[in-house]
Amino acid sequence: MAEAFKVDAKDYDGPVLVTGAGGCIGSWALKLLTDAGVPAVAFDLTEDKSRPNLLLSPEALDTVTWRTGDIGDTETVAAVVRDEGIRAIVHLAALQVPFCIADPVAGAKVNVVGTVNVMEAARHAGLKRVAYASSVGIHGMGPEEHFLATLYGAYKLCDEMIAKVYLQDWKVPSVGIRPGVVYGVGRDQGMTSKTTVAILAAAAGKPYTVPFCGAVPYVHAGEAAAAFLKAVSKERDDAPVFDLNGIPSTVEAKLAIIEGLVPDAKVTCTGSPLPFPADLSDDPIRSYLGDYGTVSLEDGVKETLARFRALLADGKVSADGIA
Repeated sequence: MAEAFKVDAKDYDGPVLVTGAGGCIGSWALKLLTDAGVPAVAFDLTEDKSRPNLLLSPEALDTVTWRTGDIGDTETVAAVVRDEGIRAIVHLAALQVPFCIADPVAGAKVNVVGTVNVMEAARHAGLKRVAYASSVGIHGMGPEEHFLATLYGAYKLCDEMIAKVYLQDWKVPSVGIRPGVVYGVGRDQGMTSKTTVAILAAAAGKPYTVPFCGAVPYVHAGEAAAAFLKAVSKERDDAPVFDLNGIPSTVEAKLAIIEGLVPDAKVTCTGSPLPFPADLSDDPIRSYLGDYGTVSLEDGVKETLARFRALLADGKVSADGIA
């Protein structure tokens, strides 16, 4: 599946830093960078490489420089950028909706202060290649919006404003990307991860009920990673923000694809639709970035199912707790 996404080593002039590299999109970013032969530096809170291990061979993962530290610590972030000779930053480190609810202060430190630290590091290093993850959750923050307002969405909206001011005041360009519902190998956290869990359940022969139904904007994790990497494949001079909607579909349609591949699968859904927009256009981001690859929902589900089956056989993932 990685072959579907466009990463060309000639587009990069040095190491790419991926913050939140132990997460789902971060792991895919490491996969695409190492496949292309681009030097990759990972930054995360811990040495936990369980998700990258699902995608990268041990030999490929050994080529990644792995730095640990707190994204909320200004000097730590600056030191990584300085010491590793970083030429581009893909900033993905974040605490998602449930974690922000559980600890709002920690959520603000990671999601807001962490972004300021990345922008500061880029400013002092003179970097013109910065991409950061915003969220579809920002669409719940407007006064006339009909979507769910969350602390996570508020933090991400703040990040977009921070990026705008860093361009205005210090000429630090960036590209903000708001992924929809990301799915694929490595997606196991957050309120929207459950349709990926359904694929794992089908691969393991376990029943599973997705706790929401209805419209969903599906973005394969590899496609999301490819978009972030494309955003830092050249120097920028502006600070746009784009929705990354992927494939507008429904939970029911995805479950039907799973059942077509696994006829005896017992995967269902229940509950209301997700409180986020599901039909936003990808035309603006594709017009701005150019081609970074794409995958159909059918092919994405098929590839994820096959990979989960292989990982289950190897003991690298477990179906424990799926019921």
